[in-house]
Amino acid sequence: MYKLIQEGQAKIYIPKEKKISKKLPVFYNPLMALNRSISVLVLENIPNKNMQIGLPLAGSGVRGIRLLKELPKNKIKFIYFNDHSKQAVNIIKKNLKINKIKSKTKLHNQDANLFILENKGFDYIDIDPFGTPNPFLDSAVKALSRNSILAVTATDTAPLAGTYPNACRRKYWASPKLDSNKHETGLRILIRKIQLIAAQYEKALTPILSYYHEHYFRVFFKCEKGKTKIDKIIKQHGMFNNAGPLWLGNLWDCRLIKKLKTDLKIIQTIKQECPVQTLGFIDIHKFCKKHRLKIPKTEILIKKIKTKKFKAAQTHFSPTGIRTNMPEKKLIRLFAR
Repeated sequence: MYKLIQEGQAKIYIPKEKKISKKLPVFYNPLMALNRSISVLVLENIPNKNMQIGLPLAGSGVRGIRLLKELPKNKIKFIYFNDHSKQAVNIIKKNLKINKIKSKTKLHNQDANLFILENKGFDYIDIDPFGTPNPFLDSAVKALSRNSILAVTATDTAPLAGTYPNACRRKYWASPKLDSNKHETGLRILIRKIQLIAAQYEKALTPILSYYHEHYFRVFFKCEKGKTKIDKIIKQHGMFNNAGPLWLGNLWDCRLIKKLKTDLKIIQTIKQECPVQTLGFIDIHKFCKKHRLKIPKTEILIKKIKTKKFKAAQTHFSPTGIRTNMPEKKLIRLFAR
């Protein structure tokens, strides 16, 4: 049984089942609406036009329908919807019909990897699985065109964030660390893993927007070709805070971030922290406990740091975290005042 809902500008039929699992006949996760909204926002603000878009794990088709309805018409040449479930493909057809979408779409009912490899030359591929993206990464990077965008979601946050370190080493080729920076560390480990897979095929992947939210990690990469660019990427891999190897470079392209006009709270926070491209952040509560200091108000602390000509901003990774380039000794003196 299905019910009709609305997400963004898309009307879609989804299963009536309340429990979200990969066993759903047609997969739809309402908790990922923000994920999809940010996808629209990113594609709207990059220069790419007439894109061929691949959605190998299309589910209900909501992501593709939203892109077709919410992006400018010149952005999309074709969207290729694929799902291994025949029920899902039938629902996508139904959802396209109720949204009055009659062109720019191609539907496939295949294994995700087979679909990607048989339809190479994508300008945008979105890998948004239930769990780890690992099974789809190799085929996805092979199918990327020059100057394309790869978007990857990972919902297996426990290994990446350090709860299951052995699983992280097996799946992501790095050691995590279970501390206040665990989610930034996990995100950087994920980025490096994807970059290494792409490097095999002479493709350099640079993060233009990456974030952690509630139960998942999300990264948008710009794909370029060339050995020199790949070498520059790999030089930015290393250890941090006894974790890694991981990506030591920037998590965001600030030029893109500035263009994102939205009231989404997470993007507003990233806009503030983007100019402070440091490795890791300080958890105010743990910092104060360690140095036996009184916990200040975050806004006041940030203002104090800025008056000393250092950078500071709240981080989206933690409500009690601040990102700053002020040395620890100077911070301690500032807290003590």
